[in-house]
Amino acid sequence: MMKKTRPNVLARQLQDFFTNYMPKLRGISPNTILSYRDALVLFLRFVTKQTKRPVVELDIEDLTPQIVGMFLIHLERDRGNSAATRNVRLSAIHSFFRFVAAQCPEKIEQAQRILTVPFKKTKTRVIEYLEYDEIQEVLSVVDRATSKGRRDYTLLATMFNTGARVQEILNITARDLQLTKPFHVRLFGKGRKERYCPLWSQTARLLDQLCTESNIVLTSDTRIFQNCRASPLTRFGVRYILRTCLKRAQVSTATLRSKRLHPHSIRHSTAVALLKSGVDLSTISQWLGHANLETTNRYAAVDLQMKRDAIEAVKPVKVSRSKHRSSPWSKPNVLEWLESL
Repeated sequence: MMKKTRPNVLARQLQDFFTNYMPKLRGISPNTILSYRDALVLFLRFVTKQTKRPVVELDIEDLTPQIVGMFLIHLERDRGNSAATRNVRLSAIHSFFRFVAAQCPEKIEQAQRILTVPFKKTKTRVIEYLEYDEIQEVLSVVDRATSKGRRDYTLLATMFNTGARVQEILNITARDLQLTKPFHVRLFGKGRKERYCPLWSQTARLLDQLCTESNIVLTSDTRIFQNCRASPLTRFGVRYILRTCLKRAQVSTATLRSKRLHPHSIRHSTAVALLKSGVDLSTISQWLGHANLETTNRYAAVDLQMKRDAIEAVKPVKVSRSKHRSSPWSKPNVLEWLESL
């Protein structure tokens, strides 16, 4: 007689979470769904090793706060993940258990215990970015005599022009471009939020030439940036292109050698360049597609030269010697100075 297996709540909830709740009810972007999937796959594999049971036999009761804590330690200690990556994985687990609590009231107590597992404080790193002349140097080392070099040059120029996230750039199709005045490109950001970004005439010309050379019809849904196999370029491809260009540019530009740069650094570079040009933070926030102005505010504290200019604009207080000691706060010049700040 075959052994009757009890219904597996975990399997049902995982299936509904990824096939219905996230893509259909919430409209979560495919990239976020893939990130959550990777986090839960890693978690379930870890649980199977700890319990010595196959995944098909696991159920909600096996996912305890204790094993979640062990998993987070495993990520940092054994996999070498940073605290930020650890928090991303935990965020996926939290999101799944919030869903479980709503779907299975009898599991609310366990879900609440999982949700009390805290995020770890992370170190705030200094934002690394490229100065305008460094951007020019990076672009100058690209060999535009080849079709690959012309693609790389157009890619980097478009990234700096728009300040877009790497995936936003890679998702640009011919239909998203307007290469007649007023030049602009349509971008889809996090949560599929749509925005339009203006293009410099030089960038529009480069994109037009790239489409012509690649035989891309401007009314099509073809991705603009492709690899040598005519397939869409990937984030890893962009990282390789930038790393190669930076390595060449470092030969003549010493300041690039000490910087820890990656594709997202170009986005930071655009923000700082706009700020230096006098563009207000609200406009920069819309340009970059930030959901919260607080995210944009961090660029105000980045540039050292702007800090130097600010401190030089404040006249130092003249200190005069006096035989009689009195409170400095009673002196009008100090109050005037404070009010002028």
